Amino acid sequence: MATALPVRAQVPAAGQATKQHASWSPYDDNGGTVVAVAGDDYCIVAASTRMSTGYSILTRNKSKILRLNPKCVVASAGMQADMETLHKMLHSRHVTYQFNHRRPMSCPATAQLLSNTLYYKRFFPYYTFNLCAGLDDEGRGAVYTYDAIGSYERVGYGCQGSGKELIQPVLDNQLKAASPLVLPQQQWLSSLPLEQAVDLVKGAFVSAGERDIYTGDDVEILIITKDGIRTDSLQLKRD
Repeated sequence: MATALPVRAQVPAAGQATKQHASWSPYDDNGGTVVAVAGDDYCIVAASTRMSTGYSILTRNKSKILRLNPKCVVASAGMQADMETLHKMLHSRHVTYQFNHRRPMSCPATAQLLSNTLYYKRFFPYYTFNLCAGLDDEGRGAVYTYDAIGSYERVGYGCQGSGKELIQPVLDNQLKAASPLVLPQQQWLSSLPLEQAVDLVKGAFVSAGERDIYTGDDVEILIITKDGIRTDSLQLKRD
């Protein structure tokens, strides 16, 4: 039976450096965290405003939320260039929809549009981590969370971005609904009053800002109700 010959290790000669091939990536993660919480008659969307690359802060005032209409917004973290491209595409298609149908696009329709847009780019995906949030046709809060190529589901709350591993456990602990296997089915919307839900989101961002270098400076908060969108803000650490 033939035996395999031992493979000799390739050791560079003395004084000769190991060759390294130059590498380039079309993607860059500019960080940031986005959070959305849905309630019976409200939806809260919050996003940090810091934009970074590596250990450098590029700007402290970069909004990551696209307002499409008074009842629906899209929040994205990740690569800034892809986020801008995606938001421009969604805004353009929303304007076209309004022109053709004489009414703004509903939140469930916007969620499907975002899914289709991400899936269309599945072979060279947008490097963004997205949430679509607002009020549905019945006036109840709605949050849709996505993967990179458009698969999505409606949830009671969601978090995306560099601080997800820090904020998601807090939301799970405070807002987690019963198992979907429990019958009769339990309500998945947050039962917290609006102001308590806002305080919860602020507390989660303060905690993440202490431990994630890509989440900081300020938090832009949008509170969506039947009366429209109300804005709030929160200052985080600037180091």
